[in-house]
Amino acid sequence: MTPSASAPAVVVEAVRKSYGNVHALQGVDLQVPAGTVLGLLGPNGAGKTTLVKILTTLLRPDAGRAWVAGFDVVHQATPLRAVIGLAGQSAAVDGNLTGRENLEMVGRLHHLGGRMARDRACELLERFGLLDAAERRTKTYSGGMRRRLDLAASLVARPQVLFLDEPTSGLDPHSRRDLWDVIKELVRDGATVLLTTQYLEEADQLATTIAVIDHGHLIAQGTPAELKRRTGGEVLAIRVDDLAAADRAAALVRPYGESGAQVARTDGHLSIPVSGGSALLAGVVRDLDAAGVSISDIALRQPTLDDVFFALTGHAAEAASAGDSAVAAGRSRRDA
Repeated sequence: MTPSASAPAVVVEAVRKSYGNVHALQGVDLQVPAGTVLGLLGPNGAGKTTLVKILTTLLRPDAGRAWVAGFDVVHQATPLRAVIGLAGQSAAVDGNLTGRENLEMVGRLHHLGGRMARDRACELLERFGLLDAAERRTKTYSGGMRRRLDLAASLVARPQVLFLDEPTSGLDPHSRRDLWDVIKELVRDGATVLLTTQYLEEADQLATTIAVIDHGHLIAQGTPAELKRRTGGEVLAIRVDDLAAADRAAALVRPYGESGAQVARTDGHLSIPVSGGSALLAGVVRDLDAAGVSISDIALRQPTLDDVFFALTGHAAEAASAGDSAVAAGRSRRDA
């Protein structure tokens, strides 16, 4: 495959990667059109970061092939690195350098030349709202400021394809939304973005297309609207007053769900895809009341990506993140 303006920005064909007996990727196929955002969803340990490392030449696949911006990730790794940017799960900035010095250093590593590196650093500091802190050492920056600087560093060489691996993890809601605005602006300027995230609202806000990966398999792909339609027309949402009654409530509402649907639970909040419309609400309330289950809220709402995630994986996104942490840690130890 050779670089082409009309070709997909990212192509993945039957890629596999294992760490000993742990199969991180098991034959993944994927395409990302140029000028779009792909949101890659899945719990910790699902294989998201492994795929990003392969696409950014940090890991070699065991089998399969992949191209980014027309370059083979294995056989054309050197020219590929010149046209991509990567912002990882933690900000990779030097705390003993100022914000300006960090960006100028990245510019020099990309062979921009002294003046061009300085000009590009100034441009990015302004774009990311960091000019006032440009001469401060970055170890004095807040978490949100360090994230913005890290993203700025990934853009110094004006990459064609940008990889963001959980870029807003650990940020407060205000800083997260600020970073969303920056990403939207980059896409408007023509960049292609592959975004991994644990925050389903983030994917809903930013992604043109969403791919869900679980246990090394790509299990679904489509636009947010397409994936939501797969869960059914509406979702029945209930909040019980007593957490001890949540099991009974789940058993009572399950028959109202679509065929094969399971009840998603987060503390006292229960939800299940349904297709009966508002007519079923009276029956649900009657059954819960007869069983002595007190509820503080009941409603029909449109599906969210949380509902999609649960329907595809069988667990809520928050639970998946925590529950698979041991798998992710095991993979990290093997990789080390």
